[in-house]
Amino acid sequence: MSSASTPLPDVSSLVIGILGGSGPQGGGLAVRLAMAGHQILVGSRSAERGREAAAKLAAPGRNIAGGDNADVAERADVVIVAVPWEGHGELLADLRKQLAGKVVIDCVNPMGFDKGGAFALPVAEGSAAQQAAAVLADSTVVGAFHHVSAVLLMDESVESIDTDILVVGDDRAATDTVIALANRITGMRGIYAGKLRNAGQVEALTANLISVNRRYKAHAGLRVTDV
Repeated sequence: MSSASTPLPDVSSLVIGILGGSGPQGGGLAVRLAMAGHQILVGSRSAERGREAAAKLAAPGRNIAGGDNADVAERADVVIVAVPWEGHGELLADLRKQLAGKVVIDCVNPMGFDKGGAFALPVAEGSAAQQAAAVLADSTVVGAFHHVSAVLLMDESVESIDTDILVVGDDRAATDTVIALANRITGMRGIYAGKLRNAGQVEALTANLISVNRRYKAHAGLRVTDV
């Protein structure tokens, strides 16, 4: 989605790095973006583990390779952060140099779980995405892909991921790039949802969706009406 006067950029040639590609959300995004024609680099703490993760996701027609996080961050054009909340800031701090000058898409949801279910955790900076922006002063951070079901992403029998992706960020060119990437996954639609300061409520909404999914035994996403 973009205004009529500002067409979205052509992102078809972008190399996408995924930090946390060995996990379900990162791995699912790797599969779907590779199916859309992107070269994907899967990062992990060790190069061996990154290559193992990439091998599990690979299939004919998919360009997926693996390496350590630093190598992936260095080689990719755009980097998706899909790591667990624990260690999020520390990992990004270690990759400041490699991520400088790049669009970094943060889809991390700071959440806890107890007998009452999922709940949002407080973050000193306001959100995981804002923490990433504070750590990565030389990168452009965008929040996106928080609410998409990892189960659906990984299930190749599901041909269309019918959900809207809320995209938050302070740089128009960067948010347009991420919207265009979301649009390349069949069924998805990127929607601009405000500045990065709005990332906290976007991340926290994931806890509500988990509650929906548990009650209704579903894989609920979001659709924005009248847009």
